[in-house]
Amino acid sequence: MPPPVPALPEEAVEDTTLLEEILEQIFLRLPPDEPACLVRASLASKLWLALLTGPRFRSRYREHHGAPPMFGLLKSSPWISTAPIPAVPPFVSTMGFRARVPDKGWGHRDYAAWDCRHGRVLLDEIMAEPNLAVWDPMTGRRRELQEPEVVVYGYGNYAAAVLCAVSGCDHLACHEGPFRVVFFSLHKVGGDSLVAQARVSSPETWDCSKPCSDFHRAGSGWSEACSGVSVHNNGYIYPRPPVLVNDALHLMLLHDGPDNVRYTQILKYDLSSNCLSLIDVPKEGANMRMVFVSILLAMEDGSLGFAHLKRLTPFIWSRHTGSDRFAAWTQRRVIDIKNLLPIENPREDIRLLGSVEGNDIIFVSTDLGIYKINLKSLRQKKISNEKYLISVIPYMSFYNPQEM
Repeated sequence: MPPPVPALPEEAVEDTTLLEEILEQIFLRLPPDEPACLVRASLASKLWLALLTGPRFRSRYREHHGAPPMFGLLKSSPWISTAPIPAVPPFVSTMGFRARVPDKGWGHRDYAAWDCRHGRVLLDEIMAEPNLAVWDPMTGRRRELQEPEVVVYGYGNYAAAVLCAVSGCDHLACHEGPFRVVFFSLHKVGGDSLVAQARVSSPETWDCSKPCSDFHRAGSGWSEACSGVSVHNNGYIYPRPPVLVNDALHLMLLHDGPDNVRYTQILKYDLSSNCLSLIDVPKEGANMRMVFVSILLAMEDGSLGFAHLKRLTPFIWSRHTGSDRFAAWTQRRVIDIKNLLPIENPREDIRLLGSVEGNDIIFVSTDLGIYKINLKSLRQKKISNEKYLISVIPYMSFYNPQEM
């Protein structure tokens, strides 16, 4: 028999304010990575529903738990059509969360996931006119944007990122606020020379009064392209989402070198100065004979990270600026995968698939599925049976019963 539930003090029952405070203290301890707990609590009574969906509790809940939990993963396959029509965004739940889509569905649209940040998912329509869509899996709303005109469309010639447009925001629950999209493109100028450029969309705001089935095409308001940076004429954009570090977006460029050896550089876009620049990766990870063996990370200490795989061993690096104002790479950790993850066939490819910004967490795939690894504790957890994906993008957000 379970122990009897102690009765609330008489003064608490009579004092509504005290009762609400006691209930909120209990609700604060409900785990954010188990949204069913909040659902069941919100259905218990009108008082509980009002408390759980009220702005005060929602703010306290986010502050109490800090970083939002991961509700699922988006399978990312830029420039590649992998789903039949009609298609849905490739969302894989990791905790029973069901992403919402518009009431009328997606129509005959085949989308690929490009980026996810601050509760928003950036999608690109494949095999059609170039269109981007910013989608909120929590409410199902989306907004379409016409991509800016670029010279050449094709594999590795363009990419994009989405992020909150509110200055000073803590990004714990801003998925319905203004956002901006940064669009990267590579195009030829003067013969075979390649130039990388970036454009930023004007901030757009969700109209929360519209039902989930409605969406609006955003205006064609894109900034002028920033000053370009020259890229070797055999370069292309690595099919991974950009990483946000210190108000700058970073993505990887791959170059096809001789003897089938690919070498890597990092394209950096500074949001505050509207400037592009190139960064060299650690020498040990620059040359690769295989793709999908390196990723960028936004480290927990605020530095840019880089991980590359050599056989069954990931090497983790971080980039810091010293007292001489020069930035350099420092090796942070070496991980022995064969002693950490179950592997049935060591000859099968091991892949680095992505990371969680600001949490020192990476995703690794083996022949048995996808695993999440904490680089500090080396704790690992299997999160999917999927194998050999190009990339995965974590969806992080706080759940609100009122939105479901």
